[in-house]
Amino acid sequence: MKLKTRLIATVILASLAGTAAQGQRVGAFKVMETGQSYQRLADAVAAIGGNNATIVIAPGAYGDCAVQTAGRITYKASVPGQTILDGGVCEGKASLVLRGKAATIDGIIFQNQRVPDGNGAGIRIERGDLYVYNALFRNAEQGILSANDPSAEIVIDRSTFQRLGRCDRGLSCAHSIYIGNFGSLKVTNSRFEKGSGGHYVKSRAPRATITNNSFDDTQGRTTNYMIDLPAGATGVISGNVFVQGQNKENWSAFIAIAAEDRDHSSEGLNIHSNSASLAKGVNRNTWFVADWSGDQLRIANNSLGRGLTRYQRR
Repeated sequence: MKLKTRLIATVILASLAGTAAQGQRVGAFKVMETGQSYQRLADAVAAIGGNNATIVIAPGAYGDCAVQTAGRITYKASVPGQTILDGGVCEGKASLVLRGKAATIDGIIFQNQRVPDGNGAGIRIERGDLYVYNALFRNAEQGILSANDPSAEIVIDRSTFQRLGRCDRGLSCAHSIYIGNFGSLKVTNSRFEKGSGGHYVKSRAPRATITNNSFDDTQGRTTNYMIDLPAGATGVISGNVFVQGQNKENWSAFIAIAAEDRDHSSEGLNIHSNSASLAKGVNRNTWFVADWSGDQLRIANNSLGRGLTRYQRR
C-alpha cells in the first residue's frame, strides 16, 4: 500500500534524526548556485535576497532561525532526516518566517519552538507559496502557522506532525497546522499523531485537498477535531484514516465544516472513501462530519466504526 510505505519512510527519517550529531557551524548552510557556505542560516537567506536559490543544510541540530522577505528559496537537508532546526525563533514567531515569493522545504525536522504568546511554530508562512516535503514537525506549539495570502497556495506532502498544539494559559489554541485565508491548501500522504491540544488540521482557505493521510489520535491529549474548516471550503477529503482517542477536549466530530464563519461556499465539498473509528477501549457516540454551512456536501463511501454517525447538521 503506497500510503503505508510512505509513512514507514517518514518514521525511518524521524529515527535517523534522533542520531544526528550537532552540526558543524563552518559551512553548514551552502547556497548551491554560488557554492558559497555560511555559518548562519540567516546569512545564507540574506545572500540570496530576491533571487531563486537552494540552501543545502548539513546534518546536525541548529538553533538557527531566518526571515525570508523576497525571492524563491528551497531549504534542503543534505541528508533527509538528519537536519534539525531546534528551538530557534525569529520575530517571536517561528524558525522560518516566510514572506518572499515562494519557499520549499525538503527533508528538514523542526522541533521545540515555543514563544510567549503560545504560537511558536516550525514555519510561519505570511506571504507567497509554500511547498513542504519529507518534513517532520514535533514537540512544539504549532507545526505550520500562516497569515493570509489569497493569491498563494500551500502544499504539504509526505510529512509527519507529532506532539503539537496546545489549549492552555488562557490563550487561543494552537494546532498542528493552522492555515489562514490562503488561496488553497493541499495535504497528502502525511501523518498526524499524538496531538497535545487544538485541531490536527485547521484551515480557512476556500479550497482544501486533504487526501491519503493518517490521523492517529490514540495518544492525543486534550485534542479537538481532526480536520476543521471553520470558514467553509470546497474541495476533497478522501482516502484518509482517522482514529479518535480517549483524551479529547472536544470529541463531538471528526471533521467540522463552517463552525465559526460561512466566508466560503462549501457546496459540493466531497468527503469520500475515508476510514474512521474510535481507538480500542473508547466507548462513545460521535459524528464523522458536523456541518454548520447549510450547503450541499457530498459524503459517500466512508467506512465508519462503532459509535460513529455519518453526518449531523448543526
